Amino acid sequence: MTQADTPDAAASRPWKRPQSVLVLICTRGGDVLLLERTRPHGFWQSVTGSLQWGETAKSAACRELFEETGLRAGAHLRDLHRGERFPIVPPWRERYAPGVRCNREHWFVFELGGRRTIRLDPAEHRQYRWLPAAVAARRATSWTNRKLIRQWIAGQARR
Repeated sequence: MTQADTPDAAASRPWKRPQSVLVLICTRGGDVLLLERTRPHGFWQSVTGSLQWGETAKSAACRELFEETGLRAGAHLRDLHRGERFPIVPPWRERYAPGVRCNREHWFVFELGGRRTIRLDPAEHRQYRWLPAAVAARRATSWTNRKLIRQWIAGQARR
């Protein structure tokens, strides 16, 4: 950790870090967990969240997984060492430093033996659904989320 990444230095930064995680939660049986955000209504996604200053992508994935579902990552969280870069939509840009226009998303998969009961944060999500992967790929609102689900489906077919 550099001096610029110490907790004191991180706390003084007024801007959001333009890096995030996307954690696909799935079962060995082929189901995918999607969460519906409280706002906007009808926005379905996997676990997502921004990295805090000084935080690694894996730490952020573990933190977000627990905050959004109550699940603890343990050894089942797999870093895919892939992701996407995407433009930050104009309504959200004010959260980032001037001139920041793109976000770097890091992808993870959390595979479970079967479906689990999920503990949602009602301030963030309205409901959750376990869906067959192909249905989840169609329902996910974000193009990066759809892409990750489809890549996971393709990988399952090769197993």
